[in-house]
Amino acid sequence: MQNTQDAKDISSNRVGLIGITMGCPVGIGPEIILRFMEMQEGFGQFTPIVIGDIALLRRCAKELQVPIEIVQWQPGDPVSDQKLHVVEPEAGEGYSLHAESLHWGEPDKETGHAAAAYITKAVQLIRQGVLDAMVTCPIAKYAMQLAGYNFPGHTEMLASLCNSNNFGMMMAGKRLKVSLVTIHTPLAKVPEQLSQDEIMRIINLTGETLVRDLGIASPRIAVAGLNPHSGEVGLFGEEENRMIEPAISAAVSGKWKVFGPLPPDTVFKKAMDNEFDAVVAMYHDQGLIPFKLVHFEDGVNLTMGLPIIRTSVDHGTAYDIAGQGIASASSLEASFALAGQIIYNRKNY
Repeated sequence: MQNTQDAKDISSNRVGLIGITMGCPVGIGPEIILRFMEMQEGFGQFTPIVIGDIALLRRCAKELQVPIEIVQWQPGDPVSDQKLHVVEPEAGEGYSLHAESLHWGEPDKETGHAAAAYITKAVQLIRQGVLDAMVTCPIAKYAMQLAGYNFPGHTEMLASLCNSNNFGMMMAGKRLKVSLVTIHTPLAKVPEQLSQDEIMRIINLTGETLVRDLGIASPRIAVAGLNPHSGEVGLFGEEENRMIEPAISAAVSGKWKVFGPLPPDTVFKKAMDNEFDAVVAMYHDQGLIPFKLVHFEDGVNLTMGLPIIRTSVDHGTAYDIAGQGIASASSLEASFALAGQIIYNRKNY
């Protein structure tokens, strides 16, 4: 860890604070936060503030032999790259974590309440102007639902907290960026959930995100077809003719160019060859399989359309390896860096 500046000097040079939610307490969230802190020599102009449980992070640091000072932090306190600063949610409304009794890889109602409390607290701190952005570690949807939070995932919960109806998911990496029209939808139900308006909405959100958040002046957006060969003029499906083509025509903008519908088996290769800046995929695995093939270690989940900045690791809780000291912090590192980039881009937009 960097030790050449004292807390006062570091604090005076900061541009902003980025919150990192701990995610599920018994997943790999605590571990990758510690590894992320351990691997940094300094954080430049953005300081990480963890929203989580101090006792659990200290337990994890002891078990994994990560030599870092973990301290409680409140708005207005100084910051230092030599310490891990933690904000804990207020007890109550179901949140009461007992770090000593938790077992790695075994989520329950208690851990579900905790994960939800970290998210809620981070949004609150952003709205209060304390944090400039948030980065989320993975949660367990099962434990969240046990705790009474009936959201399909992080994205929908954040949209609810921000009172936002126009939101979407983009997976972002240096070589490939993919946004999704449908997200956690059973494959058999994807066609019935597609519509011209929804496809157009995601295309426009993608364009706005590329321009405002990622700093691409005139982005080129490719739209994947739903069916093999993009339906081949109706031979393999009618969704392209009936919904996707009209959506593309309606999404034409002076700020970006839209192409498609293009065959799903070739469009991602073209995007990686720099023919396009992003691909709009019709369903989860259509976009996530090629993305994770390329960016399994360093991919970032970016929520489009929110009034706040939120990036996330692109992996799950990894209960099978939690507490073993082998989880990679690469995606967390990339998510933190992208959050800082978006802060700059929005200020200059």
